[in-house]
Amino acid sequence: MKKSIILTSLMMLAIQAMALTPWKKGAFETNQYRNLFVEMGYQQADVDAKLKEVFNDVFRGPNKVYFEVGDSMGYVSDIKNHDARTEGMSYGMMIAVQFGEKDIFDRLWRWSKKYMQHQEGNRKGYFAWSCKTDGTRNAEGAASDGELYFITSLIFASNRWGNDTGINYLAEAQNILNCIQPKEYTPEPRQGGFPGFGPQQTGPQKMYLIDPETQLITFTPDGFGQRYTDPSYHIPAFYEVWAKWADDGRADYWNECAKKSREFLHKAINEQTGLNADMCQYDGSEMQMPRFPGMPQNQNQNAAPRRFGNNNFRYDSWRVPMNITLDYEWSCADSEWQQKYGETIQNFLYSQGVDTFVDQYRVDGSLPEGDEILQAGGFRKLRHSIGLVATSAAASMMCSHDKSKEFVDALWNAKHEPFEDGYFDAYYDGLLRLFAFMHLSGNYRVITPQK
Repeated sequence: MKKSIILTSLMMLAIQAMALTPWKKGAFETNQYRNLFVEMGYQQADVDAKLKEVFNDVFRGPNKVYFEVGDSMGYVSDIKNHDARTEGMSYGMMIAVQFGEKDIFDRLWRWSKKYMQHQEGNRKGYFAWSCKTDGTRNAEGAASDGELYFITSLIFASNRWGNDTGINYLAEAQNILNCIQPKEYTPEPRQGGFPGFGPQQTGPQKMYLIDPETQLITFTPDGFGQRYTDPSYHIPAFYEVWAKWADDGRADYWNECAKKSREFLHKAINEQTGLNADMCQYDGSEMQMPRFPGMPQNQNQNAAPRRFGNNNFRYDSWRVPMNITLDYEWSCADSEWQQKYGETIQNFLYSQGVDTFVDQYRVDGSLPEGDEILQAGGFRKLRHSIGLVATSAAASMMCSHDKSKEFVDALWNAKHEPFEDGYFDAYYDGLLRLFAFMHLSGNYRVITPQK
């Protein structure tokens, strides 16, 4: 009996030690994935059941955000904003291909292609970033992260299912890759547009998803939004996927984009807190919005510039820990810095309380005030949001300190339910929660061509 107890104790110590030892090689090379839940003592059957439950919450449960249309289409809706976005549609496709849900994937792609993708004109190949759920466009312009996910998920679909089951996935991905190359155009009169900034630009302009000078992804591929970037759009390993399997003749370029993206993240993230601004200049410095006509001015000309929150850590920023985790898991090309980053951001959030940290901060770790706080769903309030609980837990994949298990446990035990004031985000919080469970269970994978 005593021997059994001792052996059990030694096994638990071995499991814990393994959980605190991040891997040194990525899945591109090893085709292996950690199940951190199991390493930390959870039972495989419980992990499988939990992952299925979280998937069903998003796609099939009473608070689902996925809806089917007729016999062949479907969409993912940002419920609180009453629309479908390229963000959610492309996330849904990535999740579907990861889970082998071909019907869901194909429905989402057909809806995206029919209603969102421009088939002609200046924006040919790009996607309108927001549509009503009946397919009517709320805006014509693109948000660059949508294209990033569409391309990668289509390549994975090609690798998983081939290209002769009704959709030529690889050809669709290659079409987008060709269309996002720099091209000259004359802007049309503004109609809605991405919620960006600045006056209407006139005269010949260039459109591109990747800034030609810096090789960094744009916030939007045209207009003022192409002058800066969003750190949460940087997923270097996606470019490596393109380099390996897009077969578009640009492999060296995409590998260079991955390298530049990793270098950018070093500059964009605060070394003391691990936090990053919501928007950044291409050199990694915080976004400082210019004063356009009609924007409020400080009465005291000697006062510090009014903060609009663009240079704070907030909703988009939550994705950065998870994106860096993905690059670490798949590529491991920047592992030393990524491990340090993972522990830095967890240390900061731990200092705020694992169960109490809020979802918006200034990059130095201080709290935002007033209209710096970005509202959501009609509420302007700092919360302990499950979206950030999820992505900070996913970062445990990179960490070797003891705190990482507390973040994983916090996610496992967190309930995705309305706050006391009624605020509930089934969409963004739900999708990030699902992605984090995929990471931590070893189910967010590089999908290689089937033999």
